[in-house]
Amino acid sequence: MTGAPISRRRALGLIGLGTAGVAAGAAGCGTGLSAPSRGATGQDLAQPPVLASRDGVLNVSLTAAPGVRLAGRDTQAWGYNGTCPGPTLRVRPGDLLRVRLVNQLDQPTNLHTHGLHVSPRGNGDNPFVTVDPGGGFDYAHRIPADHPPGTFWYHPHHHGTVADQIFAGLAGALLVDGGPGPDLPVTDDLALLVTDITLDGAGRVAAPNTMARMMGREGDLVLVNGQHQPVITAAPGDAQRWRVINGCVSRVLALRLEGHRLTQLALDGTFLPAPAERDQVVLAPGNRADLLVRPVRGGRYTLVADPYDRGSMGMMGGGRPASGPVTLATLEVSGPAATPPPLPGALPAPPALQGRVAGQRRLTFAMGMMGDTGTRMFTIDGRTFDPDRDDQTVPLDTVEEWTVVNTSPMDHPFHLHVWPFQVLATSTGVPSIGLRQDVVLVPARGWVRLRIPFTDHPGRSVYHCHILDHEDLGMMATVNVHR
Repeated sequence: MTGAPISRRRALGLIGLGTAGVAAGAAGCGTGLSAPSRGATGQDLAQPPVLASRDGVLNVSLTAAPGVRLAGRDTQAWGYNGTCPGPTLRVRPGDLLRVRLVNQLDQPTNLHTHGLHVSPRGNGDNPFVTVDPGGGFDYAHRIPADHPPGTFWYHPHHHGTVADQIFAGLAGALLVDGGPGPDLPVTDDLALLVTDITLDGAGRVAAPNTMARMMGREGDLVLVNGQHQPVITAAPGDAQRWRVINGCVSRVLALRLEGHRLTQLALDGTFLPAPAERDQVVLAPGNRADLLVRPVRGGRYTLVADPYDRGSMGMMGGGRPASGPVTLATLEVSGPAATPPPLPGALPAPPALQGRVAGQRRLTFAMGMMGDTGTRMFTIDGRTFDPDRDDQTVPLDTVEEWTVVNTSPMDHPFHLHVWPFQVLATSTGVPSIGLRQDVVLVPARGWVRLRIPFTDHPGRSVYHCHILDHEDLGMMATVNVHR
């Protein structure tokens, strides 16, 4: 298969609405790529430290600070507790997750538990919290007893610095265990958190230029669990669960495993009704996919991210041409050929969202110019983000349908905190796959229609473009769910 860019419509047809991504390169993020040190490429895939709940509670301290090891060298990139990614947090439905966040950065930060269906109030998943340099904050998340098991992640969400902080390395996996799962013996259960970054020769994070911020920056170095092109080992007949998290600021991951079809089990922490065989799985920034990999015979097989066209800046032109495939990792299979266990016939997908639709709304993602200055604006409904303004006010215990329209020449992934949604239809005409998800691509000059149950967790939160440079530049708004 060649490395030619794939079309937006083809990707949507391949993997369903939530996994179509955004892509092609942004303008340069800085000057000079810090190459991995000799011997750093091709090491065995390492798993981040795991912190798991006990007796219904997980108490965690996360310190955000510069100085981590990436791709085999010491850098001034950022991490939690001295690593990038930070520790993997494992909880179960009904648990209490307490996180003490300590800020040793030179700018404010906070913490978002991406995809968790938990309260946005107070010390919950509250995007309006500010943790100043040298300060700390105590988060507490009660995981609902009926929370679906699946793959989630955590990262900063302080408006204006989100892209910088995630690009610098602040991210970690968050897994919800327990509940119904696929009836399949899995040899390995692996988290693969994909990030990208650009480092200068001294190991410092390179600042983006103006065009990179407008397009959404893409780093020169693409890492899996902080490693460059690691090796995943397996034996023929193994069944490995790969929990792939797209933790990149703007890059789309059009995933393909040479010599294999990918079996998708879940999207955004929600099981599909049945395993789905894909030639390619496309993840927009923030999306997650649980994949089942079942090698039959020995060999070396490359996991790549193919190029993906996510549009341009229109009259200003757009970025750089799409490059060839990016190698993420290598699957190294050794041993005599063997047949893996059969796939389950069904998966524990939650039922489709039910309830009378109480209201309909239309939101518009747009780009424009600010006055005579020529500054590019990123807006929702003609306005940039204001944390003190309620953009949408929704009665608690209602179901609504939102149509999100994108008038710009670039794709914009829509993300809603706290309340998962179901995609009903899209301007591409691809049928809905009926899953609950939290990131969906809104195609350039297109639209998506969503059903959202605001049936619990009152409070204020946000929705935004998950090209995080665009979010920081204003493409975010608030929703207030009240009794």
